Amino acid sequence: MLYWLQEFSDVFSPFWIFRYITFRTVMAAGTAFLLSLFMGSWLIEKLRAIKFGETCEDERVAELNRSAKVGTPTMGGLLILFTTITATLLWAIPGNFYVSCAVTTFAFMGFIGFVDDYLKIRRSKGLSPKVKLLGQVGWTLVLLFALCSNDETSLRAQQLMVPFLKDPVIGSMGFIGTFIFLVLVLVGSSNAVNLTDGLDGLAIGCSNSAVAAYLVMAYVAGHFYFANYLQIPFVKGGGELAVFCGAMLGSGLGFLWFNCHPARVFMGDTGSLAIGGGIAVVAILIKQELVLIIVGGVFVIEALSVLLQQGWFKYTRKRYGEGRRIFRCAPLHHHFEYRAKETDQSVDAYENRITIRFWIFAIIFALLGIATLKIR
Repeated sequence: MLYWLQEFSDVFSPFWIFRYITFRTVMAAGTAFLLSLFMGSWLIEKLRAIKFGETCEDERVAELNRSAKVGTPTMGGLLILFTTITATLLWAIPGNFYVSCAVTTFAFMGFIGFVDDYLKIRRSKGLSPKVKLLGQVGWTLVLLFALCSNDETSLRAQQLMVPFLKDPVIGSMGFIGTFIFLVLVLVGSSNAVNLTDGLDGLAIGCSNSAVAAYLVMAYVAGHFYFANYLQIPFVKGGGELAVFCGAMLGSGLGFLWFNCHPARVFMGDTGSLAIGGGIAVVAILIKQELVLIIVGGVFVIEALSVLLQQGWFKYTRKRYGEGRRIFRCAPLHHHFEYRAKETDQSVDAYENRITIRFWIFAIIFALLGIATLKIR
């Protein structure tokens, strides 16, 4: 919206700065961050007043005094949704196709999470996994139709790019193949972030690193000379996604202000599904989907720990009549909590240690992901 101020640069020359993506990205981040700080306390009190808080213990870690989390306001993802979308609409070029795809995907995934959180609070049972999956798959189909109906993206959307290679490995996966691939990316990313949301500040801190990495990649992909030099797909107009990523990053930092230990609010599925979907759709639009495995390394490890735990438990129960576990608990961050309990360490202190160490790994993975741009 504010981009149009550059039209008046003849009257007031400083308005020319609104033309630059870098400036608008920084301003979007700052706007989202300040909005989060101003609105955070108010939203927390509103959620507390209407009793939108955790209603039960996490059964996986109940013995670790998780009852202390009961009553803490949840659905704080509403703050992330509002501030990110508002900042993006203010600073991105109106009508940009890529931004429209990103914002709508971000909002829809957040809506699925909101319904799930609301039902959990009102009837102690959220959406079934099948219903959530159906909603995510349905939106993936809508997104694919949008990409295929756009001349700029119809061919590129069906290509398969692999890190370290400058040319597509598959020139066209076809509509069905592309659909399956996008489902894996979008559904996998949103649910992986959701699984990581188990400790104060863990999911949002790791998400911020991934968002920052894709901010850089979106800017490079939308810059003809940078994209040509690095031999990555040039996405005309895709640089505006950096503004969206900037808004997500600012919002994430603002939310972390209230979500750091001890958390005053939880993001809930409203935030985790939205963030995962937002990161995934940016990766899809700039054709860096598989790099997400590296950038989101913490999320991948967390999701794999759950899959391995469940798979091994079912296999051993069928084979030996008794289910066995690889980890003390899954996702992986809960395994380390149990280890702290077994060694008689302070669980609260160790929670901070686990979170910060996961952040460190998230930053390393993000930097490795950015490094893949140079290796072609």
